Amino acid sequence: MGHIELAVPVTHIWFLKSMPSRLGLLLDMTARSLERVIYYEAFMVTDPGRTPLEEKQLLTDQEYMEAMAEYGDDSFVAKMGAEALRDVLVNTELESTVLELQEAMRSTKSKQIKKKLAKRLKVIQGFIKSSSRPEWMVLEVLPVIPPDLRPLVPLEGGRFATSDLNDLYRRVINRNNRLKNLMQLKTPDVIIHNEKRMLQEAVDALFDNGRHGRPVTGAGNRPLKSLSDMLKGKQGRFRQNLLGKRVDYSGRSVIVIGPELKLNQCGLPKKMALVLFEPFIIRRLKELGFVHTVRGARRMIEKRSPEVWDILEEVTKGHPVLLNRAPTLHRLSIQAFEPTLIEGEAIRVHPLVCTAYNADFDGDQMAVHVPLSLEAVLECKMLMMATGNIFSPSSGKPILTPSQDVILGSYYLTMDPREGFEDLSRIPLVGNKTEAIFANLDGAFHTHDWVRIPNPDYGRETTFGNSDQKTITTTVGRIRYSQIWPDELGFINFQVGKKELGDVINNTYKVSGPEQTVLSLDALKKLGFDVATMAGISIGIDDMIIPEAKTDIVERAFGKIAEVDGQYQKGIITAGERYNKIIDIWTVATDEIKQAVFIQLKTNGGKPGVNPVYVMMDSGARGNPNQVRQLCGTRGLMAKPSGEIIERPILSSFREGLTVLEYFISTHGARKGLADTALKTADAGYLTRKLCDVAMDVIITEQDCGTREGIWKKAIFEGDDEIVGLRERIEGRCSCDDVYNPIQPDELVVGSGELITEVIAKRVEELGIERLKVMSPLTSTASYGIDAKSYGINPASNDVAKIGDSVGIIAAQSIGEPGTQLTMRTFHIGGIASSVVTDPRISVRNGGTVRYRGLRLVEIAPGVSVVLNKTGSVQILDGNGRELEAYDIVVGSLLRVADGGEIEAGQLLAEWDPYNIPVLSEKPGVIGFRDMIPGVTIKKELDESSGRIAIVVIEHKEDLNPSVEVKDNSGKVIAVYSIPTGAQVAVTEDDEITQGALLAKTPRQASKTKDITGGLPRVAELFEARRPKEAAEMARVDGVVSLGGTVRSKRKLIVTDEESGEAEEHLIPHNKQIIVQVGDVVHKGQHLTEGSADPHEILDILGPNRLYEFLINEVQEVYRLQGVTINDKHIELIIRQMLRKVRITDPGDTEFFWGEQIERTTFMRENNEIVEAGGKPAEAEPVLLGITKASIETESFISAASFQETTRVLTDASTLSKIDKLHGFKENVIMGHLIPAGTGLRNYRDLRITLPFGGNIEDNVDPVEEEVVETPTAASPEAS
Repeated sequence: MGHIELAVPVTHIWFLKSMPSRLGLLLDMTARSLERVIYYEAFMVTDPGRTPLEEKQLLTDQEYMEAMAEYGDDSFVAKMGAEALRDVLVNTELESTVLELQEAMRSTKSKQIKKKLAKRLKVIQGFIKSSSRPEWMVLEVLPVIPPDLRPLVPLEGGRFATSDLNDLYRRVINRNNRLKNLMQLKTPDVIIHNEKRMLQEAVDALFDNGRHGRPVTGAGNRPLKSLSDMLKGKQGRFRQNLLGKRVDYSGRSVIVIGPELKLNQCGLPKKMALVLFEPFIIRRLKELGFVHTVRGARRMIEKRSPEVWDILEEVTKGHPVLLNRAPTLHRLSIQAFEPTLIEGEAIRVHPLVCTAYNADFDGDQMAVHVPLSLEAVLECKMLMMATGNIFSPSSGKPILTPSQDVILGSYYLTMDPREGFEDLSRIPLVGNKTEAIFANLDGAFHTHDWVRIPNPDYGRETTFGNSDQKTITTTVGRIRYSQIWPDELGFINFQVGKKELGDVINNTYKVSGPEQTVLSLDALKKLGFDVATMAGISIGIDDMIIPEAKTDIVERAFGKIAEVDGQYQKGIITAGERYNKIIDIWTVATDEIKQAVFIQLKTNGGKPGVNPVYVMMDSGARGNPNQVRQLCGTRGLMAKPSGEIIERPILSSFREGLTVLEYFISTHGARKGLADTALKTADAGYLTRKLCDVAMDVIITEQDCGTREGIWKKAIFEGDDEIVGLRERIEGRCSCDDVYNPIQPDELVVGSGELITEVIAKRVEELGIERLKVMSPLTSTASYGIDAKSYGINPASNDVAKIGDSVGIIAAQSIGEPGTQLTMRTFHIGGIASSVVTDPRISVRNGGTVRYRGLRLVEIAPGVSVVLNKTGSVQILDGNGRELEAYDIVVGSLLRVADGGEIEAGQLLAEWDPYNIPVLSEKPGVIGFRDMIPGVTIKKELDESSGRIAIVVIEHKEDLNPSVEVKDNSGKVIAVYSIPTGAQVAVTEDDEITQGALLAKTPRQASKTKDITGGLPRVAELFEARRPKEAAEMARVDGVVSLGGTVRSKRKLIVTDEESGEAEEHLIPHNKQIIVQVGDVVHKGQHLTEGSADPHEILDILGPNRLYEFLINEVQEVYRLQGVTINDKHIELIIRQMLRKVRITDPGDTEFFWGEQIERTTFMRENNEIVEAGGKPAEAEPVLLGITKASIETESFISAASFQETTRVLTDASTLSKIDKLHGFKENVIMGHLIPAGTGLRNYRDLRITLPFGGNIEDNVDPVEEEVVETPTAASPEAS
């Protein structure tokens, strides 16, 4: 390699400026001091001799001169520039420094100092381990990269286009040569120092332009691209050339629909195929003797002679091609098809694969790739064929589901006739299915007429059939529909919409396997298109029927609003409450109109026939209930750009047309939607990339890791409704423990380590088992990757995961791919806006005995008590005292059933005011105010409409705590209530109150203006493990709450454990609302203030299991809102990667040091070795890393460098002398190896194929090879 010999040593900028500075850590100097030496601003003492100066002491010019004069010329050595550093580094004794640092570590108690020492130790030990010398961080020779990597291209006109690197190298060479000359000429020191500094800066610019000082610019003030820039970012060497390359044998074109294709086919334009398969055609032309040279063959192809087309047909037969649609968000965006040659320019795509590709035909393009080698062709056929990708890897649901027309066809064909069958004897009985279909063709029956036929499923068990009746009543349409599905499914005698269709496809796969499923799907596609066309369902303006009830509903709403306005004018309610109530009235009205629309459409407004709009919506073919409401009913409430809801809704529908004002109001939302879509795509892509990077290395490496640890799964409820049943959550996982039937304890339902199949999951649910412990990627103890048992079934294949499955990448894609469907916005909630979910009452699901926990109550009427504290709950117990359900109770709730009382299923237990959060008094007495200072902590507002003065608590910076006191008759304070910011005080001084009286109320909307982060930003926030802006304080111990005055303008809240006497102090800012009262008993992990939970705190206080549960549920909630199903195991796998590091709290006898973060597996391995040797093991605590941080801190430095912060990662790797074992995917792709997963696993590298008639394939290698050359299509696996 060419190199430049430098006249003076120069430091490498990466080791100086890449934070933390390696040179700084090694020499224990600040980066600023180092820069002063390196850039010739100060002298550094390298050898103090006998003078009182110290080594590494910095001297200015003035001080240096004075020292020379004082101690003599030869008494000490001080130098400038990199040369000084090199001399000090040469003299550094690494081993003795390590011993000193370890001693200092042991003797210090300060965490800050420990952290700093640990950093230094890490770097120095890295140098010792790698036997690298620290002085090598200073360069004396500069390598020059080969010319191919810094090209110089002559342009016409005698000028040159050149790589920036040439300019940067040229500057270094010029300065270096000039410096050499100056040094020979005995030039004054000032000039030489300046020239040396310029050389240092030139080398800095070459390595990393812009890192020190102003970047060097070229023509047009553009900063030049340095060596670091060649590696960094999307256009850098790693991501541009090593991880993704442009490939030959590929083409792209627009796609159009190909309804005539089979599922494994795609239509490939002939012109395109001719270019893509050119080499195969050339070989075949030579074999058949048409031509003798490649050039001749090319000429023949250009002429497009008839033989060429015949050979093209022959060559493409049995040779699959890959189709890819960008953006490639998951593995189903690349699938293999058999090409069918077609005329025209566009690629034809089978309609059923559109869902997987997320393709439509409004100008989408796809790329075609030709697999060349025999192995590649085989892999396409076995693994990537569209017919093999029936199920989605993220949820295990069929992804080859038809959409739009085909669903419409299925629905229309299986629709219920309008008239029910009252009299069976009047329904015609037909001999068999065929007869019924012929009668329909003759016009004797309509498709939707009731007929009776002999029951084909009589006496046999099928999925959908009826085995009891001898004849069944059905329609001709359903007879036609049932013919395309396998007999084992039974006769499908119900209306089939989108949801039911998924069920039917799933069951077809279960009863008759993938081949039959694919055939049925193709038949369904044909039938669906035919019927949808022949039915003539289209949409016309008269089909959007406006409900008659609309005017009544609107008038009623205006009546209610007038009442609310009246209350506001009398001063009974505040402006905020008025706004919330109005929004609520309109939300309910809109909902009523929606119901009216559906009733009207279902009956088609009393006209004969079916309503097309209703059919399209109800079948799931197009449109959802809200869109139909906007077409026929009303557009409803709109939001301002700020996110607040405008209180006047748009009452017109699109069918009636909008007024100019209404149109203007609705433009806000429309524009915001478009802006969101554009941002969303990029964000979702970035999230997928980060997830892929963090989960990449998770491959299934063993069958069973032996552990029976796991996590608990239970059904998920929202209010009273079960959203996800236990059955869905445990199916396809392995049970940790033996589970027995609770009623017959000797019956084993599922064994420990056994797979929970659909049948077992159903049985568990039937037995009423509430929760079950399943094995999980989170608890797998495999040393690398995870084991198949912890993962369970691979959703894409409905089969147990195999060794070599890259489950990490699948998990990342499953979470990232639906990212584009998530919203970008943060939701602002005004009132109980547009979601009537937060029902202000609790009705119980199961009957039983009521038990109160931690509630403080006051009875205000016979059988009605009001709840005074925020932290209580109510349990419903069965006869054996087992908990059936539990509810957290809101402060101010009215409880309708006493403690210990009996309650029936569906009975009302509690209700509360949905608009306000009250502060109630537990004691009767006289009111006093504390810290209520007008203009500082409170403001008095005169409500003009009602003439009343309202006291509102405002935000303040003072050390004050506005509160209401309750005193007894003697004037002694018996209770103090802190009033939160934004609350309106409902009492005045010296009022007498009773127990349970209202002291103040905070409008719920005021406590809700903090945005609820939703959608994509929320998912990113969870996976990045960010601390929420408004994090809640959590109790660290179980105990009793007390207040302890004010410290540094924060309130001190103390939780004391009464048994152990342990007390934990919490400092809480004034603008945070405390939600516990003095004397409350709180549990570990309970929120003490308003705000969201911080995942790091959950891990710290409640341990990993509660963190797993929190993260899984929070991520799933975001996706569930958008109706996206993702299997829990994918999220668990990402969380496993976020928790793969531990922080050392006590190194014991290991080589770790305090505060170091290391991989959990490394920690376990080292500890086991130490324990075996009889030493003291290290102790550590788990650390939660966000996905970006976890990706950068991966074991493989090659993978980390290609992700982000390339220079920092490479600097780190070189000083710590890291070794990359090439375990993961990225590092192998970068090195040009096969990836260690699937067919690339090391176990499959040296396969020997044994022939059926004995011997190995190698023994017969010659004849086979000759044969391959002679065969017509060596590229197709059949031929060889």
